[in-house]
Amino acid sequence: MTGLLSACLHSETQIVDLARDLVAAESPSTDRDALEHCAAVLVARLVGAGASVERVDANSTAAHVLAEWAGRGPRVLLVGHFDTVWPVGQLARMPLEAKDGKLFGPGVLDMKAGLAIGITAARLVASQMPASGRPNIRLVATTDEEVGSATSRALIETLARESAAVLVLEPALPGGAVKTARKGVGEFTLVADGISSHAGADPGAGASAVHELARQITTLAGLTDAQRGLTVNVGVIDGGTRSNVVAERARAFVDVRIARLEDAAMIEQQLASLRPVDARVRLTVTGRINRPPMERTPGVARLYDLARQVAGDLGQSLAEGATGGASDGNFTAALGVPTLDGLGAVGEGPHALHEHVVIKELAPRAALVAGLLARLRDN
Repeated sequence: MTGLLSACLHSETQIVDLARDLVAAESPSTDRDALEHCAAVLVARLVGAGASVERVDANSTAAHVLAEWAGRGPRVLLVGHFDTVWPVGQLARMPLEAKDGKLFGPGVLDMKAGLAIGITAARLVASQMPASGRPNIRLVATTDEEVGSATSRALIETLARESAAVLVLEPALPGGAVKTARKGVGEFTLVADGISSHAGADPGAGASAVHELARQITTLAGLTDAQRGLTVNVGVIDGGTRSNVVAERARAFVDVRIARLEDAAMIEQQLASLRPVDARVRLTVTGRINRPPMERTPGVARLYDLARQVAGDLGQSLAEGATGGASDGNFTAALGVPTLDGLGAVGEGPHALHEHVVIKELAPRAALVAGLLARLRDN
């Protein structure tokens, strides 16, 4: 164990080089060709790290990447994605550069440096430990996490069911804390269909969809319950055609976050039961909770305790926390598979122009992941 952790702590250059290669291969979720180019880079580096690799078809987007380092212990799944929110060409505005101890670039924190950490950890575990003494390590890197994981969810859930634990390589919380809870996410659309008329000549003949939507937004805001960890946010609205026309149609796009799975059916029912104040207006609600919450179950807590022990071996402390954002770890935790999230890079600015990782934290994070893989052999 000591030799393994030491090897990880001396792997900074390799992690930075791999992260650079992946960031340089820009890969927005919506650009299949760009994703294929990044996948080729990733596959080459995985093969070089001693993994057997296959591509898993995703139909509507680029194929996902599945790598394996065979062992004889329990299966452990590393989860990540290489699609980003940034378009091809973003490197011109956000150069890939190291300065002031930080590595900057589009997608470096969310989450290409996390993949570099996981690959390095798996490579060193495979090279430092005999096959009989290490877990069977799998790493799945998907191409559609940033747009909802529609094509990868089933794959992730299948792999998770075959695993004793799931380690998610998403960025750490500020300061390096891992994530033991995440909120679930729902996306809904509320459409109001009214009756158009001339706003000056015959306003009473109309039933304004815009006015009705405004009333419903107030109702939606009242569904937020901070104590339950439940939030409802209307983020986008549109409707109407001209100011002198009573609006015939309006719609709102609604984001819902839940901390507890038991609240999913309740909030879906409340949204479905919305009724118009003006009976002449028809309301239609579509959508659902599409990512269950990651709750801090006993299995998650045990995995965190194991990670704290590894951190202690490294002379570090390791905090935990919760976040309102979601990841693919939400899917695996909801299956009851022990899941620990936020094991990726430490940095700031995911989805922001100042996105970066702290270089000196990369190797310790690889050591943390490698130590967890080694400990899971016997747990």
